[in-house]
Amino acid sequence: MLNVPVQRRRAFVPVAVLAVGTFAVGTDAFIVAGFLPQLAASLKVSETAAGQSVTAFAVAYAMLSPILATVTARLSRRALLAGALLVLALANLGSALAPTFAVLLVTRVLAAAGAAAFTPNAGAVAAALSRPEVRGRALATVIGGLTVATAAGVPLGGLAGQVLGWRAALGLVAGACAAVAAAVFAILPALPGQPPVPLRERLAVLRRPAVPAVLALTVLGMAATYTVYAYSAPAMRAVGVESVASMLFLYGVGAILGNVAAGYTTDRWGASRVLMGGYVVMAVSLAALGWLAGDQDVPVALVGLLAVGWGAGTWCQTPPQQHRLIGAAPQEASLVVSLNASAIYVGIGAGTLIGGLTLAHGVAVTYAAGAVLAVLALLLIVATRRI
Repeated sequence: MLNVPVQRRRAFVPVAVLAVGTFAVGTDAFIVAGFLPQLAASLKVSETAAGQSVTAFAVAYAMLSPILATVTARLSRRALLAGALLVLALANLGSALAPTFAVLLVTRVLAAAGAAAFTPNAGAVAAALSRPEVRGRALATVIGGLTVATAAGVPLGGLAGQVLGWRAALGLVAGACAAVAAAVFAILPALPGQPPVPLRERLAVLRRPAVPAVLALTVLGMAATYTVYAYSAPAMRAVGVESVASMLFLYGVGAILGNVAAGYTTDRWGASRVLMGGYVVMAVSLAALGWLAGDQDVPVALVGLLAVGWGAGTWCQTPPQQHRLIGAAPQEASLVVSLNASAIYVGIGAGTLIGGLTLAHGVAVTYAAGAVLAVLALLLIVATRRI
């Protein structure tokens, strides 16, 4: 019989591989922001149009996630996860080779399908492989890959795009996804699928008034930040910062700090108070950056501090929102958490669309739009805090 330390190590290895997978998925989902100007110039479209590739990915993810969960229910989890990463790898290779913007959009939708099949199932598999007393840590490890991607993967991808070109950067993401797919297939044990749950039954939980109210807040809060984030290159240039990768790194540091702090403070102070604080920080950070836009003598340290606040305000949302959803529908916890993931991507898509529409009127207007959306999110949580 295996002793306890060996059992723990063997349980941790598959979870760690899944976390690397979510890191690759998160890097792919957000990487375009790091080299948007180069991509736009190469494909002969405006930066506003190029940013809509983020919208295409986000909307496709949100729409496909519940559908794929239904149609792939019976598949072996190992085959599903490895296959999803291979789809993601092929889609990124297609994006890297895309001759036109239209082809790029098609490959981004295909990438969203791979991401939508991988991320929710990675969390479910991590929970299934872990002992009950460490299940929460296993889930945090896997989902943490997405947050770490904002701090490391996206800035590194953006830097690779600047040094090697955006096509090479997407090629590197494709290679990473393929490598993790091989590791998943080699290391994960065979886990059977589950009986399929009809899509209508999956979505029946939306009839509970509290659930759509919470999901609406997720959409609004994520839209607030991605109004600017998708266009971070011109947004940072407007405040005199040329090193977009360094600011995205600081945003990611803030994201990790906000996510970790929110987990503890939600238990201590309650979800509503944490969300209120997060939206205040996000609104102030975006408003301050908008006020500074156009001034090329802004201290870099000040911009960096505001980027940390912006990231923390954004990613402190997930733990308390999941807490509220599980409280509203405890019997459908896994379902409402997956719906929250879809709501995150709806917000990303909506924010990117709003950012593209406002960018033509100046970066200050784009910052202001993000700040206004954050204030609206603050008003919504105040109105629904008792839910």
